[in-house]
Amino acid sequence: MKRKSIDRIFFAIVVALLIVGFFIFVSAALGTLEDGKSKFWNMLLSQIGFGFIGGALVMYIASRIKYQIIRKHAFWLLAISVVLSLLVFVPGIGMEHGGARRWIDLGITTFQPGELLKFSIIVYLAAWLTLYKRKIHSPLFGIYPLLGVMGIACAIFIAQRDTGSFLITACAGASMYIVAGARWRDILILFLIGIVGLGALALWRPYVLDRFTTLWNHTDFQGSGYQLRQSLIAIGSGEVVGKGFGQSVQKFTYLPEAQGDSIFAVASEEFGFIGSSLLVILYLLFALRGLWIAAYAPDVFSGLMAVGLVILIVSQSFINIASMLAIAPLTGVPLVFVSHGGTALLVAMAEVGILLNISRYRNI
Repeated sequence: MKRKSIDRIFFAIVVALLIVGFFIFVSAALGTLEDGKSKFWNMLLSQIGFGFIGGALVMYIASRIKYQIIRKHAFWLLAISVVLSLLVFVPGIGMEHGGARRWIDLGITTFQPGELLKFSIIVYLAAWLTLYKRKIHSPLFGIYPLLGVMGIACAIFIAQRDTGSFLITACAGASMYIVAGARWRDILILFLIGIVGLGALALWRPYVLDRFTTLWNHTDFQGSGYQLRQSLIAIGSGEVVGKGFGQSVQKFTYLPEAQGDSIFAVASEEFGFIGSSLLVILYLLFALRGLWIAAYAPDVFSGLMAVGLVILIVSQSFINIASMLAIAPLTGVPLVFVSHGGTALLVAMAEVGILLNISRYRNI
């Protein structure tokens, strides 16, 4: 099939998200100046160097190489991701922060293998569902392998205390399974397994139950609702047009992880309802154009992979936003293209590069 140019509309949406996200991040990161200028500059340089510059390079490479190569190495990509994700539990290699073990300490920086694991699961499921698409109604080739892969992801992410990443990956995997032609009976089974599993997890891990109770406990200033309470104060104080760039008060000591999980609250305080709504609209446009690319993908594998990657990015972003608005439980997942996190941004840019690659071969 003859190669076309990349989808310029999708690329423009991504560039807009990156530009807006960078300014929001810089403002939110100013809240760390109370801990010293060095922390601010280290955070900024890490985000620019590892995230934006490294991400741009990875995106370009991913947009140029043939996406079929990824399919050939799907299994080994998943295997390597699993091994790297397990290394976080090795003393001297893994690093703990806030009670979670999600990072590998590289000395000069850290690496979060869970981001790579999410991506590799999408690729592997796309390859599997493509190979056995005609047998997907058979449990042996459909729902059982899906549950097996998700079981591996669940075990790793829950052990890392990263429930949010598992839920996002499960959402993307289920979406791919539905698009591949799953029966309604199997979809209902997946839904019931998810509800029962989440309930069991909440009983087994108190911190998961705590995230749910936070939704109606955020009036407790000293309890688990503190972050959500401060988030709602920040969002409410932004009113319609916001306080202006750099003028957030909550990012200074009041709002936990202002440059990370809570960054949407900072954006809402500074740019108000209008600015935060425009940010949500950008993510909606990303989703719609990304799914358009999936709909006109040249083959089954690229179409399923595109669906998975789009849902992965968009569901994470909307879950982050919903948690700041007290619509969903706090998950600890970053806002894609905006929050601090070099690994998350690097992998997201690679995923965008693959979507741009697929758009080169679109059937239209």
